Amino acid sequence: MKRFAVLTAGCAAIAIGLGIAAFQAAADNGGTISGTVKYDGTAPAPKKVEVTKDKEVCGLKPHFDEDLVVSSGGGIANAVVVLKDAKGTAKPEEVKFDQKGCDYTPHVLAFPAGSTVDIMNDDGILHNIHTYSKVNPPFNMAQPKFKKEIKQTIAKPEVIKVSCDAHGWMHGWWYVTDTPYFAVTDENGNFTIKDVPPGNYTIEVWQEKLGTQDQKVDVKSGATATANFAMKPKS
Repeated sequence: MKRFAVLTAGCAAIAIGLGIAAFQAAADNGGTISGTVKYDGTAPAPKKVEVTKDKEVCGLKPHFDEDLVVSSGGGIANAVVVLKDAKGTAKPEEVKFDQKGCDYTPHVLAFPAGSTVDIMNDDGILHNIHTYSKVNPPFNMAQPKFKKEIKQTIAKPEVIKVSCDAHGWMHGWWYVTDTPYFAVTDENGNFTIKDVPPGNYTIEVWQEKLGTQDQKVDVKSGATATANFAMKPKS
């Protein structure tokens, strides 16, 4: 019986090893997806935000609403692009979410489920981290100036809104994924997802104000597939 258990465990270990090796081989022979997320139409002008508290720190620079940031070329920043049906284990990471100049940096943070968020306070004033979630337990905690860092692990995939109750204009997002294949667009709306196993996928873009949009993409080994999006206000 003991020999059978050892044999079974050994077979399981071999199977897991083969699975990991197969996945690694697929990634090593994978392709790349790149593209741009653009605004369809004339983008609204950035809305300036009034600083009403801690002006000696928060008022050192102008603040603007970041729910839709569009470049001069029409590219949308801070949109999250995800392969919804791609297989692969997303390895948890340790990621940083900073409060700097009374803004969240980055405004949108994407990371795999199980990751730990290092919530930083570089401002030397009282901030407050308030998350709005349904799948993961929400939390609401003060972060005074002497508490430079708070660590919080987010276990399950979900899109989570984050705000500061002390400074009403501070809003951000955590996009928690169940796949390693994701990217956040840069200031010009560009994104790249690398090491994607060959196959046909559905690729989706999420933007906090414009919602979601998806399309099909065919990834070939060693090649770059293009996926461009044009988003407009929800009707």
